[in-house]
Amino acid sequence: MRFVILFIFGFFTLYSTPLRAQTDEKISLWHSFEKVEFKLNGIPARYIKPRKPLPGNPWVWRAHFPDWHVEMDSILLERGFHIAYINTNDQYGAPKAMMAWDDFYQYLVSAKGFAPKVALEGVSRGGLYVYAWAKRNPAKVSCIYAEAPVCDFKSWPGGKGKSKGDAKSWQQLLEVYGFTEQQALAYADQPMDNLTGLAAYKVPILHVISLTDRVVPNDENTFPLVERYQKLGGPTTVYTMSRGAQKLEGHHFPIEHPERWADFIQQHSYPVQKPLDHKPYVQIRNGLPNVYRTITEQKKATVAFLGGSITHNPGWRDKVSQYLQERFPQTEFTFIKAGIPSLGSLPHAFRVEQDVLSKGKIDLLFLEAAVNDRTNETDSLTQLRALEGIVRHTRRTNPAVDVVLMEFADPDKFGDFRQGKKPVELANHERVAAHYGLPSIDLAREVYDRIAAREFSWEYDFKDLHPSPFGQEIYFQTIKYLLNAGFQSTENGGKPSVSTGPLNRGSFERGRYVPIQEARLGSGWKLVENWKPADGVGTRAGFVDRPMLEATTPGATLTLNFTGTAVGIAIVSGPDAGEVEYRIDNGPYQKMDLQTQWSQQLHLPWYKLFAGNLPDKKHTLHLRMAATKNPKSTGTACRIVYFLAN
Repeated sequence: MRFVILFIFGFFTLYSTPLRAQTDEKISLWHSFEKVEFKLNGIPARYIKPRKPLPGNPWVWRAHFPDWHVEMDSILLERGFHIAYINTNDQYGAPKAMMAWDDFYQYLVSAKGFAPKVALEGVSRGGLYVYAWAKRNPAKVSCIYAEAPVCDFKSWPGGKGKSKGDAKSWQQLLEVYGFTEQQALAYADQPMDNLTGLAAYKVPILHVISLTDRVVPNDENTFPLVERYQKLGGPTTVYTMSRGAQKLEGHHFPIEHPERWADFIQQHSYPVQKPLDHKPYVQIRNGLPNVYRTITEQKKATVAFLGGSITHNPGWRDKVSQYLQERFPQTEFTFIKAGIPSLGSLPHAFRVEQDVLSKGKIDLLFLEAAVNDRTNETDSLTQLRALEGIVRHTRRTNPAVDVVLMEFADPDKFGDFRQGKKPVELANHERVAAHYGLPSIDLAREVYDRIAAREFSWEYDFKDLHPSPFGQEIYFQTIKYLLNAGFQSTENGGKPSVSTGPLNRGSFERGRYVPIQEARLGSGWKLVENWKPADGVGTRAGFVDRPMLEATTPGATLTLNFTGTAVGIAIVSGPDAGEVEYRIDNGPYQKMDLQTQWSQQLHLPWYKLFAGNLPDKKHTLHLRMAATKNPKSTGTACRIVYFLAN
């Protein structure tokens, strides 16, 4: 049986596991070309050298059966390509094999100068490998060539359909993956699954097949994969081999026109493309020593994702979770999804206790707020107080927590870059990260620079500040780079983060929600036990079908006693959101508009800060509905979900 699988992931230059290649390489001849054999981390590997390499060292990576149907490889060697192979046989594209593939790729690109994009060649079961790796690394793949590839292991070796399968190989696959029979049948990441990211990169695929193949039937393998890939926009070619003897029930066949398939690989692999490196956009600082030790020693870790809609939506977050589970299969992970659309650093500072820290000890926190801080017009000082407050609050619950600050992309920041300015939001993220020795990623600048380098476009590839599948891959690959670089810094003797004094003594490090039931209600206010809008306008999960304080008439009053340095409200701001007048203790009343630019389309979660630098003592908030309102508002309403206090 011969099966080949291609999988592609983004570029990075540091890995968590040091690469140990034997220095005593063995040199021999392979079809008149020089073959270099060695071991990488104990795994046999090899590459074949062309007599005259093309500039940039383009290469082909064979997933399995490296000496089967070598006509195309020989042609490519004559043209200046390298041909590489690492022996992960009998692993059926499982995550363990993918980790070895990551190391092999890194070694050949960094140590041997191979091109950053590789053509994947998968024969038969090799299809399991090439698609598994390509889907994880789409930015690293120039194209995929597959011969009679396995695209669903339920077909082969499982034999759950038209194929009779292979019982021995099926048992071996179950052991490699750690699956029961039921888990294997329910597995949802076959080569034909989750092709969206690969298709977004427009990675061309070519399958050569036999229509008489009963071992790896096309109806269960190539045809469904190709149909799905085409519907996602992926470029596909299928060629049926019908000339010559069809052996092994049609699974073995002679390759017609091997020069054409060599042309396919050369066309998509040369001239060599060299994308920008991730390194300039990643600051490792003190690395990730604490979470790495927790993962590798305690074998149990909790990872939290705190952010807005870019964290809430599926994409990079799920890919990071999958990568950690595959990278550390012996560790039990708990993932906390704490993304809420529209919210930035100010809301995060007050909700982190309830939405993240109340769920147990956090070992690694991903924090993003730069997009919504710009959109929500959060002032610079509030950003600093909020971001630092989140870090310090989280460290009070676990001094050993590692925190990664991320700065995502939006077109407004691109305007600053064009003027030679660093966006305020990015500067504040970096200032907090630098003060506490935390890793950070400037994804906004990376996306801008890659667009400027014509690697892709915002309009047709990245598409929106809520990234397309293509954009999600960009984010994931850089985060993956940071994780591996951070882990490696620990292995190389990196120092754990240490406590340090505050940047701003007014940070919201004790930010919390105050229950609405603690307010004293005057006339015009009521507690709605299960609020939902009566106007049919949309809502956000967590801010509907729940208790709220509601006032809709001018003059409605309430008071709240609280202790701390800051006070505010978390509201839903819909089409009828009005204005409030407020004062702290016996100070003068001030007015605040509760409308937002999005309130006409949504009852939007919105956080308003009344004061952020009060004496740390007991205070009283007085709140009343104003008679005035924003001209765009249809009413004078206020709906409070929580009070905020620090």
